[in-house]
Amino acid sequence: MTHTGTLEAGATRQISDKEATKVAIGALIGTAMEWYDFFLFSAAAALVFNIQFFDSQNATAAAMAAFATFGVGLVARPIGGMIFGVMGDKIGRRKTLMVTIVGIGVITGLIGLLPTYAAIGIAAPILLVLLRIAQGLFVGGEWSGAMTIVVENAPLHRRARYAALPQIGSPIGTILSSGGFFLMTVFLSQESFDAWGWRIPFLAAIPMLLVALYIRSRLDESPVFKELMEKGETEKAPIRTTLKESWKHIIIGMAAGMLGIGGFYLVTAFVVWYGVNVLEYERSLMLLGGIIAAVVEIPVLILGGRLGERFGSSKVITYGGIFSAIIAWPAFLLIDSGNDVLVIAGMTLAVAALSLPYAASGTVLTGLFPAKTRYTGVGFAQNTAGMISGFIPLAATALVAAASNHWWPAAAMLIFLSLFTAVAGVIAPRLSVDLPGFKH
Repeated sequence: MTHTGTLEAGATRQISDKEATKVAIGALIGTAMEWYDFFLFSAAAALVFNIQFFDSQNATAAAMAAFATFGVGLVARPIGGMIFGVMGDKIGRRKTLMVTIVGIGVITGLIGLLPTYAAIGIAAPILLVLLRIAQGLFVGGEWSGAMTIVVENAPLHRRARYAALPQIGSPIGTILSSGGFFLMTVFLSQESFDAWGWRIPFLAAIPMLLVALYIRSRLDESPVFKELMEKGETEKAPIRTTLKESWKHIIIGMAAGMLGIGGFYLVTAFVVWYGVNVLEYERSLMLLGGIIAAVVEIPVLILGGRLGERFGSSKVITYGGIFSAIIAWPAFLLIDSGNDVLVIAGMTLAVAALSLPYAASGTVLTGLFPAKTRYTGVGFAQNTAGMISGFIPLAATALVAAASNHWWPAAAMLIFLSLFTAVAGVIAPRLSVDLPGFKH
């Protein structure tokens, strides 16, 4: 089944590569800010929050509590996706994206100011959870809006190329967040890092927000949305229409994005905790592994976009998912090796493999929904994947603990996620919007 209709609104307009690149970079800056804030929280959940915000003598229980707090923010994402999806489909992509980026930056800065459990007791984790929920709401509207405005400003035959650019915000956010923590661990003692050093990367979100706001304020509205407005064809009830007409598309979109989000959390947040607490590696080693993996991810994402442009984004998701499943077990063997170089190689290999389908997921997701409900539909699909993914580090921690701290359940989870996403790549073209000149 496909959405029926004529050529997409705005698709006949000639959009230059220069204009498309400008929009893609503006979206990239925002997504980098988004992922910086979110990955900062995931790294802190593995290294800091279990110590500073939860009172437990059991290291595994404290880690699970911290990862649960990480997951709570992702539960809020679908709600944020609905709120900001409706805004984006009614008042515009650009205006909505200005709101989401402000919310993300301010809340991240506030987390850096929170008192710890030792200072205010049970109020500390409660405030942390509340800020995490608020952060999740704003993040729920960010990625879907950024991806929507990019593909709607890109020439049809090059959508896969431009849709891969905002995805680079993920490794950039990882490099900045992990790099911030890495520098703190290098230049500060363990005592100073635990006491106040961990706050500095969170507070750095405020000046980053000002830069992101300036760049994003220079973006123009999507020509597709402008045309919908001019013709009076904007959707009056985006949520109801999306759930009624596109519920299958939401499920497939969620599956298509699952590996890029959930697999990444598994290979970063969980593996960092596992390496430090179970394998007794140095924190700096695990953070360095995350940084190097993110650096390698950037060219892989660009490659994934080019492959999607040439062969079709759905094929990249399918074959990329299969490749990730094949790589999963050897990657965890390397991580468990005890050799610093091999540990970093294992993390890098796993992230690189799952980044191929992640590069193509934006193109596939936006292609599943018509323009009038695209922001809402993409938000539903991506944020459902994000919500489920948020609990993957928690589940991996519990399963690995049940397996006497052996890594095999985590590797099995990565294999399952990889194949789950690969199947979505097979099904997605049958449900995509028919756009002439665009390879699914």
